[in-house]
Amino acid sequence: MIIKQWFKSGSPWIWMNAAAVSISLILVVGLLLLVAVRGLGHYWPAEVIEYEYQDSGKTAKIMGELVDSTVMSARQARASNYKLDPKADHLVQHLLKVGNRDLTGIDFRWIDAHKIKAEQSPAHAIVIERREWGNFYGYLVALKSEGKVIATEEKAWSALQPRLEKVLEIFETIKDLQNGEVGKINYGLERLRLKQRRLEIDKQWDKAAEEEILEQKKQYDADYKVLQQQLAKLYHQIEMDSLIVKSANGQELEISLEKCVRIYQPNAMSMVAKIWHYGEKFIEFIVEEPREANTEGGIFPAIFGTIMMVMLMAVIVTPFGVIAAVYLREYAKQGFTTRLIRIAVNNLSGVPSIVYGIFGLGFFVYILGGNIDELFYPESAPAPVFGTPGLMWASLTLALLTLPVVIVSTEEGLSRIPKSIREGSLALGATKAETLWRTILPMASPAMMTGLILAVARAAGEVAPLMLVGVVKLAPTLPLDGNFPYLHLERKFMHLGFHIYDVGFQSPNVEAARPLVYATSLLLVVVIIGLNMFAINIRNNLREKYRALEH
Repeated sequence: MIIKQWFKSGSPWIWMNAAAVSISLILVVGLLLLVAVRGLGHYWPAEVIEYEYQDSGKTAKIMGELVDSTVMSARQARASNYKLDPKADHLVQHLLKVGNRDLTGIDFRWIDAHKIKAEQSPAHAIVIERREWGNFYGYLVALKSEGKVIATEEKAWSALQPRLEKVLEIFETIKDLQNGEVGKINYGLERLRLKQRRLEIDKQWDKAAEEEILEQKKQYDADYKVLQQQLAKLYHQIEMDSLIVKSANGQELEISLEKCVRIYQPNAMSMVAKIWHYGEKFIEFIVEEPREANTEGGIFPAIFGTIMMVMLMAVIVTPFGVIAAVYLREYAKQGFTTRLIRIAVNNLSGVPSIVYGIFGLGFFVYILGGNIDELFYPESAPAPVFGTPGLMWASLTLALLTLPVVIVSTEEGLSRIPKSIREGSLALGATKAETLWRTILPMASPAMMTGLILAVARAAGEVAPLMLVGVVKLAPTLPLDGNFPYLHLERKFMHLGFHIYDVGFQSPNVEAARPLVYATSLLLVVVIIGLNMFAINIRNNLREKYRALEH
């Protein structure tokens, strides 16, 4: 009887609901912690181990970082043609990041634990992060300058870091010149070419126009020659120094310092040095561009592209969603047609996102963009300007995808506003438009922000439609730069969601890409939370402001 009354009271359902919510929160937090550990732990300077390994009767030395270990039962091992001791009941294998891809052709290697004869962690082992060919693991033999050896072994290590810092500074200067001044010259020359083509199409190309454009080209050419001389000097400076290094098996290799990003001895680093190294790597991950087929370096272009696209999408979807909701709630005659429109809006929320991508490609890119090119950019033909996937079309496609969410949320906010407020405003002499603009919409603004929050959360994580309307594996330039009109809506862009897909499923080096997938996934979640928290803060302030009026 007591149990029956307890069930009738509803308490069991409250406890079950609380348990379900708690389990969901624990799973979400656990998943985020797993992603954080797998992703952010990758940047800690791991110990470099040198193994003496015997295989097929031959002994060799293998050096690298221990990435993972696995245990296989003896029966599974023998079924996979592994030769085990008859008394062995299991097989232990280690996954090593051995680097030196230019010497061995592989970055990672599995080794059998029972074939390891000896192992050590040499303090003078070095790791070289390179711009290509991945990491190098081995020993420093000598430092060369202009083809001559200037230091060896320990003296070479002490002389190396100052020279590397200088080379990195020069490399950044070269990068700034190429992306800045040289980029402006190339952009200016392209604008002149298009201007000339436009004059030819309009049949206004004459001697005066030719001389004017020729004069401007001469100025650009003169500026470019000056930059070429500066770049030549800088390239000569970074090409002067090189390293002679030796792998664990004794192979020697000469590496130019211009190909190096970072050189360190992880086994000899103190805890403070490791923390500093970790901080540098993490900052590099946030602010630098990717390299090595997106498996090394940073992901700043993807962060920038994601935030820029979401902001443009929010600017587009909010007014359209609010106007549609206001019309349906305040102006449209409530009847069969209005109910049909609401049903259509609700059904649009369930349409697969890839369908929106196909629509965006067909309508926005090919029809709308193609006509814009034909009307306003005929000089660019046959190369498209807006008739190709880009930032604008991606933002419009996602605005269309999230429009139902904003409409429904805004309508619900409008329906909660008491009728007495409308009547009071009209009684005081305000028109319906003034009542709507000055009273109803401000009070419904928290609901609008709720719709925007939901729209941002969905849009930031979408990938499928973006693959058709603007996102790329690697964008050569950002959509925002110092060249007029500064914000280039026609350019393609990088996106965190697509970056995860590309690195995780399209990378030729899966093991190297895996930690980056975890780190990028965590960063995408952080970006979405950050955007949502910003919108939630605005919504809460608006809610507090208009709460008194609601009561």
